[in-house]
Amino acid sequence: MDGESVRIAKDVLSAGAEAKICLPDGPEEFSRALARRGSRRPVVLGDDRALLRAVTLLQRDRDRDRDPADGAGTTAVAMVPIGAADRVTTARALGVPPGTVAAARAVLDGAVRRLDLLVDDSGGLVLDRLDVPASGGSGPSGGGPAPAPPTAPPTVWHTCRSLVRTLVRPAPAVLAAPAHRLRVEADGVLLSDLDTPLAGLTVRALAGTLALTLRPPGDEPARTTTARTLTVAGPDFRYRADTAVSGPVRRRTWTVRAGAWGLTVPREAPRAERP
Repeated sequence: MDGESVRIAKDVLSAGAEAKICLPDGPEEFSRALARRGSRRPVVLGDDRALLRAVTLLQRDRDRDRDPADGAGTTAVAMVPIGAADRVTTARALGVPPGTVAAARAVLDGAVRRLDLLVDDSGGLVLDRLDVPASGGSGPSGGGPAPAPPTAPPTVWHTCRSLVRTLVRPAPAVLAAPAHRLRVEADGVLLSDLDTPLAGLTVRALAGTLALTLRPPGDEPARTTTARTLTVAGPDFRYRADTAVSGPVRRRTWTVRAGAWGLTVPREAPRAERP
């Protein structure tokens, strides 16, 4: 959708290396292009969804072809983020420069950083952050807040009703964050059960483990711990894996895969932190 950025990235990459440019029309051509890469290093020009698709396909190749004794694997990918800012938040959090030229130069001059993966029991991947249940709303693509429905212009009658409501009762206070009933187990240890309200759970991979943050409702302090396996169960819930919302499900298990893939980033680039 952004041909100018693609052209700029192509020019920078082709000036510094022998590059073969593929413009796949769909997921099947995307998969075939990766399968035919040979010894070339794949570079994704696109948004977070394109990066996730590439890593997912490369992981499948790794699982099928690697020696079982090879724990880390050799999957590596580079990226030039192209798209709206809210579509490349995962790439930026992982250390990819936001600008087209800067990102393309990092592809040529950067270094591969080994990164962990969160893998769920349905084969889904989390590159950076998992939120259970999904925080905020999601649009049709599951990549961001749903647009607000159009509203009709206010009428005199609407204004009068609003004034009457204001006079007969005070404006409602800001509602507290909703509580959820979820059973959370980390490495088989029960952290929260269905009878304990939970505002939410955030998970990120950290040094080969899952870094968990459980947020109780209200002003209670958050609890943190680490584990290698996480299981969440309860009434139908959705979860946000990076920017994509999945579900509803009643049970899901995530495990960490240490150093499972590599991403080319600027040398000595600090990893961005998100709240």
